This record gives sequence, C-alpha cells and structure tokens, in this order.
Amino acid sequence: MANINRKKNRRRVHFRIRKKVEGTEVRPRLAVHFSNKNIYAQLIDDDSGKTLASASTKDKKAGLGSSANSANAAKVGTIIAERGKSAGIDSVVFDRGGFIYSQKVKALADAAREGGLKF
Repeated sequence: MANINRKKNRRRVHFRIRKKVEGTEVRPRLAVHFSNKNIYAQLIDDDSGKTLASASTKDKKAGLGSSANSANAAKVGTIIAERGKSAGIDSVVFDRGGFIYSQKVKALADAAREGGLKF
C-alpha cells in the first residue's frame, strides 16, 4: 500500500497553483492557510514582496478562539475584507494554498466576497 503524505501532496499542489497565481499592487493575492488550530489570511503584493493586510484567529483584535472551523473562517474572511478595503484594495486574486475548495476555504472566500472584495 502506498504511503500517503497529505502535507507533501498539498505542498505539490500549492506550488502548481503558485506558478499561475501572482499578486500585484493593484490586485494582490489573497493567500489562505489552515493549521489544525488556526486560520490565516493575507493580502500579498508579490512584485514588492510585501504583505498589505492580514487576519487570523490569533489576532487579539479579532477576538476569535483558536479553532479552525467554518464559522471562524467566515469571520476571518470578513476581517480581511474590512482590512483590505481600509488599505484601498477592492479586487484580489484568490490563492487557496493547495487546500480543497470546500467548507472552510469556501466559507472564508464567500465572507470576503460579501465584505466587498472582488475575485
């Protein structure tokens, strides 16, 4: 039986996605990452290598518990949309980070869209 390594497979998919997805200053990349306990989202300008805005469940200002579930993903999505709007960003390129587009990823993306970000 083949040894299945989920982390290695996700990394391989992520590198394949990153060949196609690139953020600019006008249209930054919305990168998401999920660990077992936390959710992270960043708006990244790949041309200059800077993070323009970020949100996670670890933020003290967000007031979220450290739980990587769909409800917290939706809250992180609304927070990153608010911070992106305050930074003058209205359209982004979505980078799902090699994660399957369902449940948590979909909840974060839908909340960011409702917050005003255009994908």
